[in-house]
Amino acid sequence: MNVRCVITGHDSAGRSIIARDELIPPNEVLGFEFHRLWGSDEQPSIPTDGKSSVPRMYFPTPGGYRFGFFILPPNTDVIPPEKFMAALPEMMEKLPGLADVLEPTNVGMHTTRTVDFDVVLYGQVWLELDDNKQVLLKAGDCVVQNGTRHAWHNRSADKCVLAVTLLGARSAIP
Repeated sequence: MNVRCVITGHDSAGRSIIARDELIPPNEVLGFEFHRLWGSDEQPSIPTDGKSSVPRMYFPTPGGYRFGFFILPPNTDVIPPEKFMAALPEMMEKLPGLADVLEPTNVGMHTTRTVDFDVVLYGQVWLELDDNKQVLLKAGDCVVQNGTRHAWHNRSADKCVLAVTLLGARSAIP
């Protein structure tokens, strides 16, 4: 699925403009789709020309941000460790920094130094936290993820689409 992304900005006279209007193809790994739409490793400032590109690293540094979509394919509750390990080089190439936070012995579990705003746009997904605590989220539900260890599980026969905003945070967690 390509996502249409319209980005506004300002021209040299300070007038509002459409800086970009384009379809963004996903980075796909193991059937999961990652749409990296907008971001920076610095605090935003305006006016802007709206032409910045998304930084290479998947997660933002403190003060930075990322915006995108995350699409989980159907029936992806558990990924076998050998399948995850085989996809690791592709993940490292397409989504630098993402594999660094994933637990290879507990595939899908990860902890980031970000505050995440996640909204389920379509489908349903289980959010798993420590001690196997889980909550089912459906379209319209949202999560504020405060740097906690977690995993996403799609146990349905349909895909799940999440809109995600990641804010880079200072962390006292090693």
